[in-house]
Amino acid sequence: MAKRGDRVAPPPRKAEWDLRFGDSDAADGWEDLCKQAPGPTRDAYDAVVRDPRDPSRPGRQHQLRGSLATREVAGEMLEQWQYEVTAGGRIWYCIDDKRRRVVLTYASTKHPKATE
Repeated sequence: MAKRGDRVAPPPRKAEWDLRFGDSDAADGWEDLCKQAPGPTRDAYDAVVRDPRDPSRPGRQHQLRGSLATREVAGEMLEQWQYEVTAGGRIWYCIDDKRRRVVLTYASTKHPKATE
């Protein structure tokens, strides 16, 4: 629940996707990214809400592989993607086409151990 002093998230524009936190760990990680790398984190936000499956940046934005390629969110299996925010910082997100929503499942300033 938002409280006094929290950042205000903009609503999606007509052609954009709605970006939501999957859990409080993702929200905390997002805040850490915003503090450490505000410009690249904003670039990641803009890219994901514009096109969460943008194929033009395969090194920076791509679907995860193997068991991480999909994830259950609210009882549905969704594609899970990664966006490289910084050299170590990453966000992972799931794409909910039915609701035109992107669910942030992971955010950290450090490279995720699950992909090592």
